Amino acid sequence: MYEVSRETFVGLVTTAVADLPDKFRDRVTNIDFVVEDVASRADHARVGVSGGTLLGIYRGIPLPRRGRGYNMALPDKIVIFQQPLQRLARSEADLTERVQHVVRHEIAHYFGISDDRLREIDAY
Repeated sequence: MYEVSRETFVGLVTTAVADLPDKFRDRVTNIDFVVEDVASRADHARVGVSGGTLLGIYRGIPLPRRGRGYNMALPDKIVIFQQPLQRLARSEADLTERVQHVVRHEIAHYFGISDDRLREIDAY
């Protein structure tokens, strides 16, 4: 377990977003990145995982499913869960790498890429 302050953890998330390749980062619009302690029951229900550990979640409408009516909408959210990531991490470098992976994973969902497809392309 490797713990950091909320401020430090938010900094890790901010850096992970800033470090996304330009071709992806430049296409990310109307989305907020949020840090929460742990996933809620509703989050678990949304992804169909009961009792498992969620490290992050995308709450929104993926780009491919947005129609013409998707304007003036509230921002989607990518939520990164601090406590489970800290429980898994063994060092600062490990935590940083895990946060980067989860941010990229959730960004993939924003672009409409499913967990099954991420497994197919060996992105887990």
